[in-house]
Amino acid sequence: MASPISRRDFLLLSAKVAGVAVISHGLMGCGNSNNGTENINVNFVHGIASGDPLRDSVILWTRITPESDGEFTVSWEVSTDEEFSTLISTGNTTTSTNNDYTIKVDVIGLNAGTTYYYRFTCNDTKSVVGKTKTLVDGTPTSVKLAVMSCANYPAGHFNVYHLAAQQSDLDAVVHLGDYIYEYARGEYASDNAEQLNRQVLPETELFSLSDYRTRYAQYRTDENLQLLHMNVPFITVWDDHEVANDTWRDGAENHTDDEGSFEERKLAALQAYFEWLPIRPWNEGNYEEIYRSFAFGDLVDLHMLDTRVLARDEQLDYSHYFNSETNEFNETEYNTDLYDSERTMLGTEQLQWLEDKVAAGTGRWQVLGQQILMGKMKLPGAVALNVMSIADYVELGTLATLAARYAANDTSLTESEVDYVLTNSNKLTSDVMAQLSLPSLAYNLDAWDGYAGERDKILDIFNSASKNLVVLAGDTHNAWASELSNDAGEIVGCELATSSVTSPGLEYYLGLSSESAASTEAGIISLIDGLKYANLTNRGLLTVTFTKQETQAEWHFVDTILSSEYSELSDRKTTATIEIDNPGLIFT
Repeated sequence: MASPISRRDFLLLSAKVAGVAVISHGLMGCGNSNNGTENINVNFVHGIASGDPLRDSVILWTRITPESDGEFTVSWEVSTDEEFSTLISTGNTTTSTNNDYTIKVDVIGLNAGTTYYYRFTCNDTKSVVGKTKTLVDGTPTSVKLAVMSCANYPAGHFNVYHLAAQQSDLDAVVHLGDYIYEYARGEYASDNAEQLNRQVLPETELFSLSDYRTRYAQYRTDENLQLLHMNVPFITVWDDHEVANDTWRDGAENHTDDEGSFEERKLAALQAYFEWLPIRPWNEGNYEEIYRSFAFGDLVDLHMLDTRVLARDEQLDYSHYFNSETNEFNETEYNTDLYDSERTMLGTEQLQWLEDKVAAGTGRWQVLGQQILMGKMKLPGAVALNVMSIADYVELGTLATLAARYAANDTSLTESEVDYVLTNSNKLTSDVMAQLSLPSLAYNLDAWDGYAGERDKILDIFNSASKNLVVLAGDTHNAWASELSNDAGEIVGCELATSSVTSPGLEYYLGLSSESAASTEAGIISLIDGLKYANLTNRGLLTVTFTKQETQAEWHFVDTILSSEYSELSDRKTTATIEIDNPGLIFT
């Protein structure tokens, strides 16, 4: 017996037959009823956007700002030319406070690999004209994506979005999360907010649906963000700050018991996300499932994962394993918990979905669009546990090595080395020696390093299927590139991680200057197996161009976010290449 067809699927099929557009936003269907609001002034303050492009459809988005509340009819037009002389799709729908006056339309029956222009109209007021593009079919010569994440409004101007908008050949923007931040005014990365006139709204931390809607509304007034949305379709996924810092399935670091129900907060945040982002829901009213795939002909299969909300187990905490008074670390218990076969970030259903997609995928490049670093970012335990700086670890480690050689009567030591040991041996206290002997540990347990068992399962999926894997990542606010290896030491794929739009990175926490950055970057690369590139100081984006024979990654950076006048940092622009069937990174 055939399974019953859902109302949404029925409407989608009906619309495909009729050649009209489908509303994908609560209300399903079209309407042009007289709502008594025809004479109320409205504006399109928050711009327009497109997203989730497929070969024959794309989501169009806008929001109206009326002078008074009510139910409003909004129409759309889609054309193959900017003058709208040839209309491909037209229609109208209604919007109200129920969905925060946002409008989302799933326009279907389009041609693959085609540029379209679109606009909205409400009460004789027209929006600006937007440009979008459907996914290619067949065998494209190339696919180019812009990858970005982590845009904290009070930290500075969104110059990175403007820089991305200058890339005229993008097929899509892949936004890997932290599209907004939930913090209150004066909190995280807000040092310059007042002088930049970028104080957040509402002033408080975000908890309710109204709070999240207000923050999205503020972000979407930014001209640079509007410009990028207007010209390129977005493919998005959330990270933690769309809800709260270090979100997991049932809680978050930035949520305490006295702040009410986390579940209610989470559902409010996700509803606002679906209202304000041009994303296609799995089905009507479903705000929790976001993982999905996009096929760019037979060249690229892009799989977008949810590593945050749906199934993630709570992060491990080093304080549970480390006794700072004795400098003892319970490595056995730590490894038992870390490699627990039941420990998950994706959940059984999403992991199985990914395995099925990879097995059936026809793209020469299999790409994971997800939030957090997959590369093994292990540092000396003393550094990872914040009991010793990188500089101190290098200095004291060198001293300890020389002291051991001196104690063993190593005659190859030079006079200066002997003098160095005799002068500084008092630094090698029992505490220091204990810290130096700590095992190598992940610097960030919120990343895949904290879910190592499941990471191994994912790498095995691609290795067993003999697929060319490229992982895209954000979250850390710094740019990275790593070769991903399995337990056998085989390189399974590569990870390309973008810097942030505005959020501060390790340069803030390590107190790095532009002069000291290079040596610190080189030091970190030397300490971490598989890590091939790091930029710890600059805000920027990543572009990735896929061809039949290679993937080329380019990291682009801006010189400032503290002024709306900026330049691209040409001396920090970096290029890496991955050859087909040869997953190592080649830098030029």
